[in-house]
Amino acid sequence: MEFNKIDEFVLKEYGINLSAYKSKQLLRRIESFMLRNGASNEIDFIKILKADKTISKKFLDHLTINVSEFFRNKEMFLELEKKIKEILKPEINTLKIWSAACSYGAEPYTLAMIMDRLTPNKRHNILATDIDRTILDMAMKGIYNKNDVKNVEENLLKKYFEIQDGTYAIKKEIKDRVTFKRHDLILDKYETGFDLIVCRNVVIYFTQETKNEIYKKFYQAMKPGALLFVGATESIYNYRELGFEKASTFIYRKPGGN
Repeated sequence: MEFNKIDEFVLKEYGINLSAYKSKQLLRRIESFMLRNGASNEIDFIKILKADKTISKKFLDHLTINVSEFFRNKEMFLELEKKIKEILKPEINTLKIWSAACSYGAEPYTLAMIMDRLTPNKRHNILATDIDRTILDMAMKGIYNKNDVKNVEENLLKKYFEIQDGTYAIKKEIKDRVTFKRHDLILDKYETGFDLIVCRNVVIYFTQETKNEIYKKFYQAMKPGALLFVGATESIYNYRELGFEKASTFIYRKPGGN
């Protein structure tokens, strides 16, 4: 089954290009979600999404699970790069960075590329964690397909990947910059002293109470002046109550550190 009208709606409404993620699994997910919400065709389903914001939000959450790619929402990563430049100071030798719920590893490797570009002569401490050991094993192998790297500029592909038979393998000098570790955001203790925490497209699956607890733990894990970078569907509306200030769209700062 094809969902061309839904593709158009999702691109216009959410800014997500479903054609980039098209798979049998995704098609099944869309179809099952439609049927659960009483729609038997695209037209009826789009009417439901337009009429019910709660269902629309749940559908967006349903779509974004387990989607991982390099420089996901590229413009947001460009903005993050600008903010990282602001916290890079001559007296700071290295930054401590955490990619939380890192999935297949595209995100922490993206961060490693950014840091190599900004400070080629420094090795920063990049921790990447996920609750799924199988996912972490795949991340540590660092082998990706063409769709995973579609947002990576050609010069970066040549610089940071070994390209062979349609696969893109992260080069050793980038792999060595990332340490992978299993971690449960809800149950496990958090390390401290981070200059940057990146946690994107994960907390949307949690209750508001759990989200708040995670953000509080992030706050405690961050240095004064540190940054928290969240996903495109994860604005923290109560960020002031949690102690943060807004640094940019989807980027929050722990006050202090000047």
